[in-house]
Amino acid sequence: MERQADRDLAYQTEVLRGVSRTFALTIPQLPDALRDVVGNAYLLCRITDSIEDEPRLTPPQKRRFARRFVDVVEGREDARDFGRELGALLSSSTTASEQDLVVNTPTVIRITRGFRDSQGRALARCVRIMAEGMSEFQQLDTSGGLRDRRALDRYCYVVAGVVGEMLTELFCDYSSEIGERRDELLPLAVSFGQGLQMTNILKDVWEDLRRGACWLPRDVFLRAGFDLRALPAGRDDPAFGRGVVELVGIARAHLVDALRFIQLIPARETGIRRHCVWALGMAVLTLRRIHATPNFRSGQEVKIPRSSVRAVTTLGSLAAGWNSALGLLFDALARGLPVPREEMPRRQTCGTDA
Repeated sequence: MERQADRDLAYQTEVLRGVSRTFALTIPQLPDALRDVVGNAYLLCRITDSIEDEPRLTPPQKRRFARRFVDVVEGREDARDFGRELGALLSSSTTASEQDLVVNTPTVIRITRGFRDSQGRALARCVRIMAEGMSEFQQLDTSGGLRDRRALDRYCYVVAGVVGEMLTELFCDYSSEIGERRDELLPLAVSFGQGLQMTNILKDVWEDLRRGACWLPRDVFLRAGFDLRALPAGRDDPAFGRGVVELVGIARAHLVDALRFIQLIPARETGIRRHCVWALGMAVLTLRRIHATPNFRSGQEVKIPRSSVRAVTTLGSLAAGWNSALGLLFDALARGLPVPREEMPRRQTCGTDA
């Protein structure tokens, strides 16, 4: 007879395929001891994201549901009530898979409860910072962009950098050898998360704008000669394209830190490395497409094809065990992408084997 725990994990695997093509691909590469907890962590973050992304919810409602979800994860509120009440308010803007995930919050939380205390604390901290940070940004009018790069950095931290910190804590909990490098890994993990998030912000700019949000920094575009309040009508302005290209360069610099993060993971931990390398490679290829067509009109135009995904996973797997090979692969994928002048001295590819 199938146990409840087995049914819960089967659901987790199934719903991951529905809510994220990328993570459904990368999470199975992890060691068995990490696969379930990282998959669960992603679903907790996805539920938090669903609150932020739902246009039918008012900012006060989003703040209230975000706080309630923190209470659910930390054991102070019933997951069933939360999932039922939030699920009833979701519109067709939230995908069917994400709606199903919200309604099945109790299943996800049952899995969360089965992890070690150290793992549970890492997951709860991530959800708390993410939920509180998203609520903070929901109070702002972001239709004309974020104030400046500092605000962008803050936003990227609360939605992605903190995820990098959580994954680092889980990796350190899994391996004492990785734990010895914790202090080096944590700041790189935040930068890794920011690079991935900036790539998503650039790719999804028009979809976000239709929801009334723009996460691009106004100061970068004003220096390029463009006011973000002119969007979407001004998307063909060359000045807007110059701003996009500058952000591509900044994102690339963060992804150099992502490479360094991967290279600090022991070479024999090829599963963890593959998990990270595949995400890194897909982000770099997406930046290439954005850089080639900075005036693109939808995320579909710059979405990488399946053939490119297969190439990244194949080459990334072959290179995963060698730092020098990873450096060469990154340099090949990132060739032609802009490099911010002020970032160049500090951020360099590490090409030595660990």
